[in-house]
Amino acid sequence: MSVLKPPSPAKPVVGIFLKDRALLPPVARELSGALGPIDMASPWFPFGFTAYYEKEMGAPLFRRLLVFKRLIAQDALGEIKHTAVAIEQSYLHENKRRVNIDPGYLLLERFVLATGKNFAHRIYIGHNVYADLTLTFSAGAYQTLPWTYPDYASNAMREFLLQVRRKYSMDLKHRDSGPHRRMGTDTGNETPSEEFS
Repeated sequence: MSVLKPPSPAKPVVGIFLKDRALLPPVARELSGALGPIDMASPWFPFGFTAYYEKEMGAPLFRRLLVFKRLIAQDALGEIKHTAVAIEQSYLHENKRRVNIDPGYLLLERFVLATGKNFAHRIYIGHNVYADLTLTFSAGAYQTLPWTYPDYASNAMREFLLQVRRKYSMDLKHRDSGPHRRMGTDTGNETPSEEFS
């Protein structure tokens, strides 16, 4: 007989791409208001795998991942996607996006992104949001899938996510034994997120 167990909390990872890198600090502050302090940040990655966004957002585009300290309930992903969309809309210029925010989470077994677009491999999770299984972990590395976005399939991105996985593993070992808090409910004394350049 199957024994139903609560899922592990997840490490929030938010991908951001934009043209004007000066927008990152205010966007990071808004995300921190919802998700808490930033734990890690990736280097800047060039976003040159597709020209799909250039008409709306211009070029060249750059991507950076922000990783948050507080673990989240996996079923909070839909709520976080709505927060990300609201922040995107607050930066619209002439009805065009200036920033694209892709929230997701990392587990020891996989990396998942939130999307509003349905597809065969995407699972509906409520709030008009789908979960996209982007990478799986095996043989000591995050492995791509046939549908993995090219930027997340890059070696540099997957190497950074391995660093995040190591930090997440330590988080799990040291986390409180009490019930997991949902997003936006912590009231600790963490320091605010650092500025980014």
